[in-house]
Amino acid sequence: MGIFDFVKDAGKKLGFGDDEPEARPAAPSAPTAADMQAAADRRRAMGMVKMIGELGLGVEELNIRVDDDTVTVGGTAATQEDREKIVLAVGNVAGIARVDDQMEVAAPKATFYTVQSGDTLSKIAKEHYGDAMKYPVIFEANKPMLEHPDKIYPGQQLRIPPLEG
Repeated sequence: MGIFDFVKDAGKKLGFGDDEPEARPAAPSAPTAADMQAAADRRRAMGMVKMIGELGLGVEELNIRVDDDTVTVGGTAATQEDREKIVLAVGNVAGIARVDDQMEVAAPKATFYTVQSGDTLSKIAKEHYGDAMKYPVIFEANKPMLEHPDKIYPGQQLRIPPLEG
């Protein structure tokens, strides 16, 4: 999660004719400039939702809000890769300068484990994965902090990633 900056004057046009709303003189019964901007922002948000759907990216409960040149995007992405592609897709729309990424990722996250006296990576792998031979997964996830699988010590924090597949 975080704020990502983009070049406002570059990117894909959504095709609504108001990718860059123009100021119009207000008539007595005409909507205000703020009303017109809000309507344009809603149309741009709907266009972005449609664009994400057409890209086939895995996301549930996608929520996009546009406020002038800033997009706030929420929902649950299927993977970190999908999350990053969604941020890039909405950020690379003409007129967008900033994306506030509020998405979550559905994929399982790594856990942390504190090494206890007598632990080995094999023992930790057996405990977390049910297979002592999966210790290289933990070793790789903790490089370069770990230089050798046999060199761990009590109190050390290790990242235990989820097993893929």
